[in-house]
Amino acid sequence: MPITNQQVAGHAFLWQMYDDSYFPDRVVDQGKAVLLRLCERIEAERPSDLATLYELTQATTEEFNLLDREFVAAGSGIETVAREWICDEFCFVASAYGFTGADAEELTAGRDW
Repeated sequence: MPITNQQVAGHAFLWQMYDDSYFPDRVVDQGKAVLLRLCERIEAERPSDLATLYELTQATTEEFNLLDREFVAAGSGIETVAREWICDEFCFVASAYGFTGADAEELTAGRDW
């Protein structure tokens, strides 16, 4: 399903990670795909409130929890700086879909990275 939100469609997800050789592009590509799937779900399911949005972002957070293993296996990991960058992307997505009051911690509350 193509992204219809123009702000999201034109966004360079995880660009900071692509710019840092510590993070393998092939694993960052998987992270970008996770975020795009979140956007697709938001567009398909059209959450009407923050609680429903948080349910969607929790599922995405779980995908990043699993993806952290891929980073570690590649000699990398989701550490402090990457955590901030990824959380910023969650906030961007929430804002792009009109959830400007979303709490950054709630968006990724289930993270173990």
